Amino acid sequence: MKITKSEFGTTKNGSTINLFHLENTSGAYVEIIDFGCRLTKIVVPDRNGDPVDVCLGFSTADHYADDDASLGAVVGRVANRIKDGHFSLNGKEYQLAINNGTNHLHGGIVGYASKIWESKIKDDKLILTMNSADGEEGYPGNLTLTVTYGWSEDNELSILYEASTDADTLFNVTNHGYFNLNGEGHGDIMSHELFIDADEITELDDSQAPTGKFIPVDGTPFDFRTMHTIGKMYNSDYEQFKKFGTYDHNFVINGTGLREAAVLQSKETGIRMTCFTDQPGLQLYVANQPMKLPGKEGVPYAEHSSVCLETQHFPDAINHGNFPSIVLHPGEDFRSKTLYHFSTF
Repeated sequence: MKITKSEFGTTKNGSTINLFHLENTSGAYVEIIDFGCRLTKIVVPDRNGDPVDVCLGFSTADHYADDDASLGAVVGRVANRIKDGHFSLNGKEYQLAINNGTNHLHGGIVGYASKIWESKIKDDKLILTMNSADGEEGYPGNLTLTVTYGWSEDNELSILYEASTDADTLFNVTNHGYFNLNGEGHGDIMSHELFIDADEITELDDSQAPTGKFIPVDGTPFDFRTMHTIGKMYNSDYEQFKKFGTYDHNFVINGTGLREAAVLQSKETGIRMTCFTDQPGLQLYVANQPMKLPGKEGVPYAEHSSVCLETQHFPDAINHGNFPSIVLHPGEDFRSKTLYHFSTF
């Protein structure tokens, strides 16, 4: 497996954005930029052996700078929503920026997706590091996050997250990759088939923040325990689905440790993506509105043109004692792995 580095462009303040190309001996490859620690391309063979880019992204640095959808980015310090941007930690109240309705989303106004990360190549891995200062976006503690990307000979993308802090803080990151296994810019994903190993989702209130309750998926549009198309129940009148008009929910993944959480596949191309994670949750998000910016080669991304499978701890976990904790303590190093394995059927 070979990694090469080149210049992709510059940020609006003139900083260089570097692009890293990770390619295996079969010619399948991924590309990553150090702006936002973003996946920009995942090119894998379809059932006929033809290369297909299954990852949405942009062609220019300016579009990434103006992106409000976190395409391919690592988002944090806390991914997903914190209700009202408010939490209490060690008896102290904290108020974060409100940037999604009435809630705090994906780390705030200037989250990890909008920064240049430190980068280095070590053997067959790309290592990107973000130092987040005490008080940044309202969060306590100096935090260091390292994300290690790997790309295997059998077309498996590995993402290793490692973090440490010098004071109690909140931490919950994910990669916000947008996938279309027909090929980015090639139609919608409603005919994609999906399996998610989850018996429950976390219920959402009207602001899309969790209520703290769990809902069984049985008999609902959220039951993907038997693989079926994403579009099968998309027009459901089920209250948790209808109020938001799409899938944007956290699934409670069965089991513990590194395990298979989800399988996504396209009958059109024969490409299958299997997601493994050691995280307790997975956010299923189907973009139900067009992207504001054109995609690669100027092709617009229409509604339903992608699906996200974001491995994570549960949203707003700090405000729900029955959710797995996202408090990170000094001396308690965080380590988590997610894998996206690509194959054909």
